[in-house]
Amino acid sequence: MFMKWWMENLSNRKTWIRTLSLVSLCIVLIGASGCGLLPNEEEEEDLLIITPPTISKKPEYEVRKEPIELDVKATGKILSQREEPLYFSNDKGATHIKNVRVKAGDKVAAGDILIELDVEDLQRQLRKKRLDFRKQEIAMKEALRTKDEKEEYEFEEAAIVFEEARQELVDLEQQIADGTLRAPFAGTIVSLKAEKGATIKAYESLGVISDTSALVVGASFSKEDLEKLAVGMKAEVDINTFGKFNGKVKVMPSAVDSSGGSNSNNSGGQNGNAPEKDSIDKYLIVDLEKWPEDLGRGTILTVRIVTQRIEDAVLIPISALRTVGSRTYVQVVEPDGTKREADVEVGIQTSTDVQILQGLEPGQKVVGR
Repeated sequence: MFMKWWMENLSNRKTWIRTLSLVSLCIVLIGASGCGLLPNEEEEEDLLIITPPTISKKPEYEVRKEPIELDVKATGKILSQREEPLYFSNDKGATHIKNVRVKAGDKVAAGDILIELDVEDLQRQLRKKRLDFRKQEIAMKEALRTKDEKEEYEFEEAAIVFEEARQELVDLEQQIADGTLRAPFAGTIVSLKAEKGATIKAYESLGVISDTSALVVGASFSKEDLEKLAVGMKAEVDINTFGKFNGKVKVMPSAVDSSGGSNSNNSGGQNGNAPEKDSIDKYLIVDLEKWPEDLGRGTILTVRIVTQRIEDAVLIPISALRTVGSRTYVQVVEPDGTKREADVEVGIQTSTDVQILQGLEPGQKVVGR
């Protein structure tokens, strides 16, 4: 009896569980379908924050009282007071280099042999001409003994032929001597481009000899700048790798070309003319207060010379100066921040500053651009 009741009750329980599960499933489905029927919420749009542009404030400068200078500058180099190009002037004799006895940087004494040309052919010609001339000497002596037996014109002709032969002999000896290039003075071979076996032309520059014991500072100023300069003016010399040195203008140039520089051309060999040497007369010479050690010829430098200096000048940046027509003015910043225009009278000016003669006082502020 108990078993029967338990089985019936168990059957009812299963039915109840299935019913409960079905109801729960329906609730879930209804909830899910209900959510799907609701309208979608609008997503918020990300708006970019636009920052208004900032208006740049014009710079303001304080009127100051400082020295102001005008100057001129030029490039230059260390020069020797005595310098000569090396070349052969013989345009008829030997043209091949037989021997080069020196090299760049060598120190030589006056008269030392530097370069020798091949003169063997000239020497053979000389030996033959000397033999021929001896015959002519004998013939001339005979002509002198028999002068009274001949017509006067016959003796004159013989004398002319004899003198021509003597002159040819002298000329040939000079050509041979010209085939040896000697040092014109004691100095240093600062450059040399002669090579053994090379063919050369008359007056072709083969190098430069310089007296490196007597060096000076030389600079090439333009003609316009030279008009502002005079002997005795202070100079600042900026020597490459050595630093800056003070000095004074010692000598003004005596020869200036239209470009204001030293018009040197050491190439030579043109139109039978000797190479033009780099004359010291073309440079403005500066005397240094202190000569740096180990300073060599040819070192590049810059010379700066002050042409005008005002100690207590009222100055503003040139960018703060304004002009309209013939009017020159500035914008002055008042203590309360307001701005006003003020007419000014200007003096000298550099690439960065301008001197104010009237219209401003030190300590005021002006507006730039």
